[in-house]
Amino acid sequence: MPIVMVHDSPGVTQEQYEQVGARLTDGHGLNSLGDWPVEGILAHTAGPTAAGWRVIDVWESEEAFERFGEVIGPVLQELDYPGQPQIFEVHNFVK
Repeated sequence: MPIVMVHDSPGVTQEQYEQVGARLTDGHGLNSLGDWPVEGILAHTAGPTAAGWRVIDVWESEEAFERFGEVIGPVLQELDYPGQPQIFEVHNFVK
């Protein structure tokens, strides 16, 4: 079952977000779904909020997101990237 992941990061800037993407992709960033270091991402969006930065992903399953978490988690810790992901079940996903 697909899931939505929402990650709000207070105080984070576009540059910090792009730094994470560069670290995950040997420098070229997350510009297409094929750039993700694990399979299973269906959609990704990111942008500024009044408090910082928000990422919203749709994953094919919670297991796929957990595989990604194993890759991105150490990068986020190393960069002291704030916030924790929130996971929601998807009722309807249209693309």
